[in-house]
Amino acid sequence: MRVSATAKYTRHSTRKARLVTQAITGRPVAEAASLLRFMPQGAARDVLKVLNSAAANAENNHDLDPEDLVVFSAYANEGPTIKRFRPRAQGRAFPIHKPMTHITVIVENRDVPRRPRTAPARRSRSTADREA
Repeated sequence: MRVSATAKYTRHSTRKARLVTQAITGRPVAEAASLLRFMPQGAARDVLKVLNSAAANAENNHDLDPEDLVVFSAYANEGPTIKRFRPRAQGRAFPIHKPMTHITVIVENRDVPRRPRTAPARRSRSTADREA
């Protein structure tokens, strides 16, 4: 079962937050959390909060064991941009853009047996003609 958590309007660049989210995708939750604690990026703290929230959602709302959870997907989407102006010399004003990011983390329980994906069986024309 997949469980998600989202943090909207975090004050980070989307490009920088994506570096952090790509690093934890596919890892167990405990390993991803320890990795995020020691990452130097500022967005790692917000991604860690969302990861902990997703694990808590899985445990409290769906009775899943947090030890069995794996980060199925983590992504950072672009949010709105706050626009400000910095006064400069001779009456000019330079724009300042303060980007925001929406961070989503989806965790999945890996104890569920997964069916292997197989391609449909291909039959030769002679076999298909005999069955018809």
